[in-house]
Amino acid sequence: MKKTAIVSCYFQHNYGSMLQAYATQMALDKLGYDNETIDISGFEKEIKRAKVYYFVKSSFTSGIILTKFGRIKGMIIRNIKKNEYTKSMEIRYQAFERFKKKHFRLSPIYTSKKELGINSDKYDAFLVGSDQLWLPGNIAADYYTLNFVQKSVNTIAYATSFGIEALPRDIKKSAEKFLRGIKHIGVRESSGANIIKEITGRSVPVVCDPTLLFDAEDWMDIQDEQPIIRDKYIFVYLLGNNPLHRDFVKNLRKKTGLPVVCLPHIDEFVPSDEECSDIRLYDIEPGEFLNLIRNAEYVCTDSFHCSVFSIQYRKDFYTFKRFNTKSKQSTNSRLETLFELLQIKDRFIEGDEEIEKIMNISINFEKIHKILNEFRKESYQYLRAALEDKGNTDYDKY
Repeated sequence: MKKTAIVSCYFQHNYGSMLQAYATQMALDKLGYDNETIDISGFEKEIKRAKVYYFVKSSFTSGIILTKFGRIKGMIIRNIKKNEYTKSMEIRYQAFERFKKKHFRLSPIYTSKKELGINSDKYDAFLVGSDQLWLPGNIAADYYTLNFVQKSVNTIAYATSFGIEALPRDIKKSAEKFLRGIKHIGVRESSGANIIKEITGRSVPVVCDPTLLFDAEDWMDIQDEQPIIRDKYIFVYLLGNNPLHRDFVKNLRKKTGLPVVCLPHIDEFVPSDEECSDIRLYDIEPGEFLNLIRNAEYVCTDSFHCSVFSIQYRKDFYTFKRFNTKSKQSTNSRLETLFELLQIKDRFIEGDEEIEKIMNISINFEKIHKILNEFRKESYQYLRAALEDKGNTDYDKY
């Protein structure tokens, strides 16, 4: 039996990206499918060049560059100033690299997408997912589209996301081509299903993020039982740079009297991360990230995956809206879809709410996990059918 090839962003130094990529590997292992993740190190530069070209070309007609400004600024600071921040980022970099080397089964190195395409018939199937792999820049780079895979090979999208509510006009034609070519498609958000319906006419199912295919206990294999922080604390994990959200954290600290444990400067250098935290950590692998969530009294975040694991570990959590809902680059839809499904829309907040009022909103975790278990079953049903490649897995047909 041939292997299933996983096409994911396992290499991204982001806790959610690595954990969802690892969860995809876990899911195929659980279903008994021999698998490996495609090692992109041989053609990573090819992908990056295509993305940069798209960003430059589209920068005059969209707000893409503005959304990347904070990250670009952080990279400049890191590369020019050899200061404490630079050293801390290197420590975090090494933590991600350790996790990657320990936990991912990677394919042989291919030197180009063309070479990978020529050898694609060595695999039973190519599975792309999850995360925001169909953002416009990624569609332009033409790797997560699976266009390189030979037509005789099964192709699957599992919980793959466009990351935005609507595609720019300049990328729709490319999107139509690859979406018609992938045999089995399951997306993570209802907005993604709407995009595919509009572009191709296909009605595809919404399936759960791969990290939700497993319950809390399943994640103990990559973390210690003992807590990293022994005392009670508030855990803060913020990707955006919104002063309101930091003020909320300060107010929660004042109200509870608990210290704030923070993973600062995740997407960019944010000076106020220093002000609103008591303990700042950098040498944290993705498994240790879960440990910090699991043992916290409260969690404050604007991250999808931090929210997911807060739900898994039944935490008292608050998720901030990182983007203005009207923004074209907003990625709020993935959280809106999840929270609507679990009937906890009141956990998605602006950050200017009264602490007392928010803290009095209870969470019915029994109800939430009952809904989650059903969603998990349906998602596994889709994944099995897609891997078996015995029929059409478009909505309500598997």
